[in-house]
Amino acid sequence: PVVYMQDGQNLFDPAVSYAGVTWDVAAAAESLADIGRQPIVVGLYHGGRRRIREYNPFAHWRNGRGANYARFVAETVKPMIDATFRTLPEREHSALLGSSMGGLISLYTYYVYGETFGRCGAMSPSLWVAGGAILKMAPAPRPAGGRIYVDNGDQEPGAQRLALLLEQAGYTPGRTLRYVVGAGEGHTEAAWARRLPGALRFLLS
Repeated sequence: PVVYMQDGQNLFDPAVSYAGVTWDVAAAAESLADIGRQPIVVGLYHGGRRRIREYNPFAHWRNGRGANYARFVAETVKPMIDATFRTLPEREHSALLGSSMGGLISLYTYYVYGETFGRCGAMSPSLWVAGGAILKMAPAPRPAGGRIYVDNGDQEPGAQRLALLLEQAGYTPGRTLRYVVGAGEGHTEAAWARRLPGALRFLLS
């Protein structure tokens, strides 16, 4: 399987990560060895000061360019990865994952390019963007094989409403939907790093 992760700067190298904290993605991926699902992880760097606009898919709110980014990931990056590496290219083996604004654009890309990506992880997603516009996409019927992981810390705004909408759309808690609340955790790289192994295990098992 392949996992396309947003905010690539924060995934592996503390020298380029935000506040010098990484998600320790290599260790998280290796932890899946027991189920034989160690993924290829594609870390997609954001554009620095352009990050908010780049990950905001709603053009009517602050001139978001995220729709272009989503198309780039689906139509340029994924075909290149599949052509370069020995991947399982089917949607059920292709996941998106991100946090905060990265969680928002991961959800959007999953909804718009559901024939390409069958798994999505949204950690502390920025559901407030454009007045909660992403929540209007959540009632879309669950595509065959679709699976979503959602979380937040209990010290930050929650994503319970999103989880409820997904359940109403046909996702089954514990099977095709997992909603996790991190105890004592806020909106931080360290919190997402701690929850990442469980997120990957759910999405890829």
